[in-house]
Amino acid sequence: MIDEVLQSARGRCFTAAVARVERKGKLIYERSFGATRDDGLARPVYVDTRFDLASITKLFVSTLALDAVARAEIELDAPLWPWIPQWRDDERSAITLRMLLAHTSGMHSGADYRTLLDQNVAAFALNRPLREAPGAQVIYSDLGMIALGVLLERLRGRSLSAQIAALGGSAGFRPPERERSAIPATEDDGWRGRVQGVVHDEKAYLMLGVAGHAGLFGTAADVARLAGAYLAASCGRRQRMLPDGLARDAVACAADDPVLRRGLGWALKTTDANSCGARFGPRSFGHTGFTGTCIWADPDRDLSAVLLTNSVYFGREDSRPLRASFYDAVIETYGS
Repeated sequence: MIDEVLQSARGRCFTAAVARVERKGKLIYERSFGATRDDGLARPVYVDTRFDLASITKLFVSTLALDAVARAEIELDAPLWPWIPQWRDDERSAITLRMLLAHTSGMHSGADYRTLLDQNVAAFALNRPLREAPGAQVIYSDLGMIALGVLLERLRGRSLSAQIAALGGSAGFRPPERERSAIPATEDDGWRGRVQGVVHDEKAYLMLGVAGHAGLFGTAADVARLAGAYLAASCGRRQRMLPDGLARDAVACAADDPVLRRGLGWALKTTDANSCGARFGPRSFGHTGFTGTCIWADPDRDLSAVLLTNSVYFGREDSRPLRASFYDAVIETYGS
């Protein structure tokens, strides 16, 4: 069933895909599909191929922030202005770490990269006036996660790259040039040409590939390992990434929204129209990435499924139907 869904989409919705399914922390399905490109420069894709994870980067950076909470380096509900002084004397003084993680800081979602070509993107994110009052509503915000990356570097005195490396696994920023041809290509964006092995997200590209909202390259196993820690905590299994209570709080509702509720870093299933499809349970949590990546985990089944693709290779069409079909197939095959 899973094979049928992905084989039928190959060459139409993506050139490359890797799918991985785990149950009770054990691998039960993993397969690669396709090639890195749809031309003479194509190379085969394997289960350990690294993809541009896009906004799944946010989950790794959020986990770093929660680790800082667990180590008493920062508090979830304390104002952040001591580390970001320009927030001290206006409404941004109320912004907390919880708000950044739940996308309720009031910060704008993003900005057209063409307006940022001659700017420091991190400074722009920190200095831009708010769109809404802190805590007022969910606004999914790249700028908020860029601010979180800056905060973590100031808090810990280490680069974001070094902190990600400390999590283990192969996920990392800025793949070396010798590895780029083995990474699935993404969009021909009319600015940089066909993008391959460098970050697709324009804001992260202007930040030299290292940012809190995008920029990580990693494997399906990297993503499954991260999700698996939160799933284990929800299902009473051992994990060592975060304290169990904090991990459970991260996948509980921190902010209501009619389209997609928010945990701390994680998105929570809200309707059957979400990208996890109709069959994943109501307590499911996950995230998507613009390049065609996604992860969803269902605590009621102790099941997680990662789908990494390069769907933007063929354009910016909505990839929710493919994702939903994949997750429906996962439940059809392994959900009983």
